Amino acid sequence: MNNTAARPPFIVGLTGGIGSGKSAATQVFQALGVDVVDADVMARVVVEPGKPALQIIAEHFGQQVLHPDGSLDRAAVRQRVFADPTERQWLEILLHPLIRQEIAQRLHSAGSAYAILSSPLLLETGQDALTDRVLLIDAPEAQQVERTRLRDGASSEDVAAIMASQWSRAQRQARADDVILNDGDLKQLENKVRTMHQTYIALSTIPRQTE
Repeated sequence: MNNTAARPPFIVGLTGGIGSGKSAATQVFQALGVDVVDADVMARVVVEPGKPALQIIAEHFGQQVLHPDGSLDRAAVRQRVFADPTERQWLEILLHPLIRQEIAQRLHSAGSAYAILSSPLLLETGQDALTDRVLLIDAPEAQQVERTRLRDGASSEDVAAIMASQWSRAQRQARADDVILNDGDLKQLENKVRTMHQTYIALSTIPRQTE
């Protein structure tokens, strides 16, 4: 993947399916002093009150997608876009470039030896082009379902439907440079993240050409 002088020396893209433990792994990296840019947070930032995207969304869907305080009613928007694939595509065309720009700016200001871009849609949206290496937090599908069911109170059927709408494990594994299999407890995940952290520290010291 291309590197540029306008970003930190090394960027790891961290991703994983629902219930894989992506958020838990991200928290461990943060505890180790690694700067993390969360794509989900950036997705909220670009539609904050006063941002141009919010006005465009309200003009497109109507004022009913806004809360009384003027902020975005994300649940109302989700209902609209999941009911109509065309509307979902429209929203993605609007927001994905803005999210990508916000992510790039935050990565540029990172100060740790390497930075992490944490994104559930890292590969699907092409955000991996901003990274030097992709780390997949992986888990057996049965564990993904059980973890999500316990965490969110969702039914197994609902979780399975969400998983069916995402990339498969095989698709993610084929695109990842590194894989952490999170099939144990939190302590095991922490140990695996610490080991990977040392690998990335070493990789971040290797000079690379800019293009």
